[in-house]
Amino acid sequence: MENEKFVYTYSAETDNELLRIKEKYIEREETKSEKIKKLDEAVTQKATMVSILVGTIGTLVLGLGMSCCLSWNKMAVGIVVGVLGMGIMALAMPLQKKVLKEERKRKAPEILALIEEAEKEIKEKSTK
Repeated sequence: MENEKFVYTYSAETDNELLRIKEKYIEREETKSEKIKKLDEAVTQKATMVSILVGTIGTLVLGLGMSCCLSWNKMAVGIVVGVLGMGIMALAMPLQKKVLKEERKRKAPEILALIEEAEKEIKEKSTK
């Protein structure tokens, strides 16, 4: 029992983890597929952020209307402000769709050009 030692060796999973960490710190050029994914995510992200911002503002305005009604006894003002807040919140989804459509239209030439280049490279590799 006294001579027993604990020996630990790296497993394949640990080696893979070390390689993933190493890749984070090595500067390398982005691949076309990575560029395409980033551009596509940026389009979606912008539309989502606009929608969240408008929805949050609408929620705050609705909350102000509720405060007018419940805390400050300004019922008429509270109802008007609350309805305005609901209207702003209702605009969040259509605005998100509009921004998404416009951003896709704006980024489409760049994304499609990158996709064509990637497809050409794939065809060239498959013919070799």
